[in-house]
Amino acid sequence: MYNKTMPFLRGHHLVCLQFYRGEGYDRPFIDNLTDIIDRAETEGVFVVEGPDDVCRCCPYLKGTVCKYTEDSEEEIKEMDRRAMEFLAVKAGEKLHWSHVRERLPEIFGKWAELYCEGCHWRKACLKSPLYMKLKKGYTEHR
Repeated sequence: MYNKTMPFLRGHHLVCLQFYRGEGYDRPFIDNLTDIIDRAETEGVFVVEGPDDVCRCCPYLKGTVCKYTEDSEEEIKEMDRRAMEFLAVKAGEKLHWSHVRERLPEIFGKWAELYCEGCHWRKACLKSPLYMKLKKGYTEHR
């Protein structure tokens, strides 16, 4: 386990980790995510650009670049930019984990339309009660 300090998170992880349900690539990746969520809930988070505490255990991170697909790096940077825009946060800010959770109902529709349908993690999010609640609320108000 890592020392108990405020986790560093990039933009899209601020949103997507709200739906975390204990799944991931392998046990070290899952343990890291669980630790990050635990620390975020008690310590808050530090917003960063580029690879963060989630990325450090990802098998697709090569140096500082995501190699999940040929276009992953640019797609992720755009997701990060949008997430920070939607959440009204900037790199270098410290924030409470609850800040993101409180903003989710307001931003979920835009986020889901842009990013959720084609996401390879979508199956995991569909197991999240929070994701399903937000999805239902969004669908009913369209």
